[in-house]
Amino acid sequence: MVSSPSLIAKIEYFRLPPRWLFVRVETEDGLVGWGEGTLEGHTEAIEGAYKDLIERFVGWDADRIQDIWQHAYRARFYRGGPVLMSALSGLDIALWDIKGKKLGVPVWQLLGGKVRDRLKVYGWIGGDKPRAVVEGAKRRKEQGFTAVKMNGTDAIGWIDSSSLLDESVARVRDVRALGLDVGVDFHGRVHKGMAKQLAKLLEPLQPLFIEEPLLATFPAEIADLSQTISTPIALGERLFGRTDFRPYLESRAIDIAQPDVAHCGGISELHRIASLTEMYDVALAPHCPLGPIALAACMQVDTAAPNFFIQEMSLEMHYNEGADLLTYLVDASIFDIKDGYVDIPKEPGLGININEQLVRQRATHYAEERAWRNAVWTGPDGSLREW
Repeated sequence: MVSSPSLIAKIEYFRLPPRWLFVRVETEDGLVGWGEGTLEGHTEAIEGAYKDLIERFVGWDADRIQDIWQHAYRARFYRGGPVLMSALSGLDIALWDIKGKKLGVPVWQLLGGKVRDRLKVYGWIGGDKPRAVVEGAKRRKEQGFTAVKMNGTDAIGWIDSSSLLDESVARVRDVRALGLDVGVDFHGRVHKGMAKQLAKLLEPLQPLFIEEPLLATFPAEIADLSQTISTPIALGERLFGRTDFRPYLESRAIDIAQPDVAHCGGISELHRIASLTEMYDVALAPHCPLGPIALAACMQVDTAAPNFFIQEMSLEMHYNEGADLLTYLVDASIFDIKDGYVDIPKEPGLGININEQLVRQRATHYAEERAWRNAVWTGPDGSLREW
């Protein structure tokens, strides 16, 4: 039996604390899907992009996810980049949520079915300027995590004092001593001359991975680094689709792909990136320091992707001021952590129920406030440093 079309009646977006942008899509037959198009620090740009998407896709058949994706990506000549892809991501996630709810199955069933029964997760410790990491690690252990991630350094110069690297190594050593696996995020703030030193110094501590050892604009240099260390290299939050991953895969620069479902084109493109990276024997660990909708979307792909490795969660993350990962959920048990894992989602669509009344209430107040901005760092000489 062929189901009748579910035409898109309304597309709305909501700016919410701490720094998120939720998307709500409603069809003429009453189905509602939720997406997340957060682009941290560029909220107003995403809101502008949604005005265009609303004009273009209200009235379209919500079942035609691929057709809508292709038109959103290709039909306006210019394509890709953080703003357009983040806006498309939120719309795409919401359409998959509607599709799953319409058919009465979780999205992972529509991606080929599950290949695992639970998902390994990790949480953040230490903040932007890594401090109190031992206390943070102990808190994560109490919450059920067996793996954490921390920034490797504070602001650091192009070439800087080796004492800063000694401090980085000591922090990782202290957390590893608690029996936790540790991912170390260089955050693209460490330049080549210092990054290769820090990567070598950390190697004996066997980090779970090092993330963005250099900015994503240096694929050849990252490939060079990967030949000198045994630690897995992870990267991908600032790549905006499968074509952006190509130079890293072809040069064998990375071991772990970290596409962000809210930046890379949504569930559709995250699923395609998972398949592409599997072909290069690269693991999948979706980037997600964002809200519950983005996390639920990641979990759908994680459940069906053979090369999935670990999932980032933003629970009690240092950015989450004014709201946290569980704030907008009716039932937060979907993200319960046990022995370092969460169960796969079982309910239709994304498997979460958003508190729409709270979303609308918070969005009304937050719209009057200045949108979130990342810090801007300078060195002792006044020159700009990477955040």
